[in-house]
Amino acid sequence: MARIRWVEEGEADGEAAAVYREYQDATGRDYVPDILKCFSLRPDFLRQVMAFSNTLHFSEGHLTRRQKERIATYVSGLNRCPY
Repeated sequence: MARIRWVEEGEADGEAAAVYREYQDATGRDYVPDILKCFSLRPDFLRQVMAFSNTLHFSEGHLTRRQKERIATYVSGLNRCPY
């Protein structure tokens, strides 16, 4: 059980629901990962976190997106993290 209170997709309304829909539309997923839900009580901040993450993790730079995804997958495996 999470110790950080957050809003589940089915309970989201108002701004949180709008941010969740934006995420789902942008990613094609039918859920929002828990690591993002922990910001759901502050939808304005959640939007900023998602924008920063997209810029940092999913843009081309010194490493390609594919390389970044490989590194993230490897580290998540080492940490036994579901993300």
